[in-house]
Amino acid sequence: MQLDGINIGVAITGSFCTFDKIKAEIINLVEKGANVLPIFSFNAASINTRFGNAGEFVQEIEKITQNTAVKTIEDAEPLGPKGLVDILLIAPCSGNTLAKLSNGITDTPVLMAAKAHIRNNKPLVIAV
Repeated sequence: MQLDGINIGVAITGSFCTFDKIKAEIINLVEKGANVLPIFSFNAASINTRFGNAGEFVQEIEKITQNTAVKTIEDAEPLGPKGLVDILLIAPCSGNTLAKLSNGITDTPVLMAAKAHIRNNKPLVIAV
C-alpha cells in the first residue's frame, strides 16, 4: 500500500520500552510515502531511560521523518484548526495518556494534538 500524499501524525508517549518498535513503524510509513509528523509527550521527549537517550531519540525520529517534532502544547494546538494531518496515531499510548484522553485532559502535546485532531472528525488510532 502506498501512502503518497497522506499526512500522518505519530504521537509518542512514555512507554519507553516500545520506542524501537515505533521507530521501525515510522520508517515503514516513510518508506511507503507518508509524510510523518512526530509528536512527543513531555516525558517521551525529555526522560532518559535504560532504553535510550530522549534527545537522541527525538533527533533520530526528526531525521527519519524530515519534520521537526511537536514537543509543546502550543505547537500541537494548530493541528486541528489547520488540518495538518489526515490521521493521528498515538503509539505507544501509555495507560496514563489513555486515561487522560478518556477524561478530556489536554496537559501534554500528545493529548492536545488528539483533541485538536478529533474536532475535525478525522481518524484517531490508539495503539495501547
